[in-house]
This record gives sequence, C-alpha cells and structure tokens, in this order.
Amino acid sequence: MSAGGFCKLPGGSVVVALTLPAPGPGERAVRVLVHAVNRPRALTRLRNLGLRAVYLRGNAHPPTPDEITAVLHHPDGLVWREAPLASTGELWHPIRTLLKVSPSGV
Repeated sequence: MSAGGFCKLPGGSVVVALTLPAPGPGERAVRVLVHAVNRPRALTRLRNLGLRAVYLRGNAHPPTPDEITAVLHHPDGLVWREAPLASTGELWHPIRTLLKVSPSGV
C-alpha cells in the first residue's frame, strides 16, 4: 500500500504524490510526483511505465508546495527522489532513471 495524496491546481490540473516501496532490495522508499489533467490520468501515466499496482487511496500525504514546484518545472511532469523527505538535500530525478533496466547478460 502506498501513502500519497493530491493537490488540485487553480488551472484544473492535479499533482499526485505517492510514496512507493523501493524498486530493489535494501533500498529506501521513493516519493513519486506526477502532474496530469486529473487523478486517474496521473495514475495511468505511472501504470503505463510499468508500475501496475499503484493506487491512490485518500489524501493523507498530499504534495508539499516545494514538491508541486519541482514537478511543475520538470518537462516530463514526472519526478522522484528517496523518501522520507528528510533534509538530505537530494534533488529530484526524472522517472526514467528510476525505471532503468540493466542489460541482461548480452
């Protein structure tokens, strides 16, 4: 189960924030931000990238103003960084760096 939430922007679009389990063993959880027209479209964007079991239940952990600014200023509108959001100073990364698949023995 992922913790997350959303924020509706004045223009009608939304920013969805989800804290997901780490993609590999021994790694920390990640916070993913998605900017989309509506909540279902945001979740569809993540599912199309291979994150099939992503659901937004409630609005317990909505995006902070800093997170909203980060995703709005990224060209893809889809970024991530390690969670929790302690003051580690880590920058936001494009989603393609999280989903990078290592070459398989060829």
